[in-house]
Amino acid sequence: MADHLQIAKAKEIIQANPKRRYVVVSAPGRRFERDNKVTDLLYSCKTHMEHNLPYEQLYQAICDRFGSIGLHLGVDVGLTGELEEIKAQLENGASYDYIASRGEYLNGKLIAAYLGYDFVDAKDVIKFDKNGRLMEDETDEAIAKELAKHQGAVIPGFYGSKPNGEIKTFSRGGSDVTGSLVARAINAEVYENWTDVSGFLVADPRIIPDAKPINTISYKELRELSYMGASVLHEDAIFPARASNIPINIRNTNDPENPGTMITAEPTDEGLNRVVTGIAGRKDFMVIAIYKNHLATERGFVRKLAAILEEHEIYLEHIPSGIDTLSVVVSQETINGKVDDVVEEIRLQLHPDTIEVNENMALIATVGCGMSFRPGVSARLFTALAEAGVNIRMIDQGSSEMNIIVGVHNDDFEKSIQAIYHAFFD
Repeated sequence: MADHLQIAKAKEIIQANPKRRYVVVSAPGRRFERDNKVTDLLYSCKTHMEHNLPYEQLYQAICDRFGSIGLHLGVDVGLTGELEEIKAQLENGASYDYIASRGEYLNGKLIAAYLGYDFVDAKDVIKFDKNGRLMEDETDEAIAKELAKHQGAVIPGFYGSKPNGEIKTFSRGGSDVTGSLVARAINAEVYENWTDVSGFLVADPRIIPDAKPINTISYKELRELSYMGASVLHEDAIFPARASNIPINIRNTNDPENPGTMITAEPTDEGLNRVVTGIAGRKDFMVIAIYKNHLATERGFVRKLAAILEEHEIYLEHIPSGIDTLSVVVSQETINGKVDDVVEEIRLQLHPDTIEVNENMALIATVGCGMSFRPGVSARLFTALAEAGVNIRMIDQGSSEMNIIVGVHNDDFEKSIQAIYHAFFD
């Protein structure tokens, strides 16, 4: 939805199928590499205001952006007055959530008029409680009741409201979540998520330039890959559609004939017949390896360890374990500056025989429902890494046997993904 040209493409897609009745829109994004997203400009305006810095030029850029879109689309929905009201709210100390949400709101107004659809404000149907938690049942009821009144409607994504009317946003990329909530509330046949890529690829194309596309993927596989960095779709967008067994189709606005990737509740026959569905990973983890004789028989050891990390506000990513060994994997970003304190607490409370801290670790997940109960998968993976000269520092396999996670040094990250890819897809 970056400009009028992209919006025109979206209109052609919507009109090509009369079943595309409800449209969730995002704010205008980047038109070119060094461009700014409207949401980023809105955040910057708010930050400038709070620090008593001039913001008028930034805000004028937003006004010009929407003015240009409206002019080229040939629609006039009174955005001048809307923009003046938003500016007044900005100067009166409106919240970050309110300011950030206005990109979706204004774009929704324009696109509704351009399509000839009704505009439904997300604040009236996406319900949060007073603490900012999504109220799913109330949201379902409100969406279903409101959309039943409209043959076609545009709903801005990314935000809703609290009981007192205060605007509350999802995390960045939250328009995906709004779309999933709408799909569930109306019991849609499919939730189409149109973006700028043709679905998921087996691996990051920056590492594997000719990575193969994934035609179908199960919710479970996607969850594993998303956690490890495959971020085509907002993670939280999976759950509302999954709860109602609604497939999600990731499609490309710039290549509408491409079928994209279909996300389904259970693996398809295609998914079960292939060994690996996808490979993804992230850098910059730390592993704290603990050895203690008879650790497996000591009651409460893991609970105490988790409590130490919780006390220091450190998220626990993985816990690979053995009979007398246990490792905790954490993000270096969350533990930076706290390592010595955490290690000392572990010594004082858990009395380990040894503690070893390994920094600059990368985790790589090889995921596929077809891996379950299939012999030779691990051997194939580890052989590929060995032949590539990669030293495996850690191995962790989930109980479902649909993923194998290996820990390697950051410097071996790209080489490891390339080795695994070529072992299973060449």
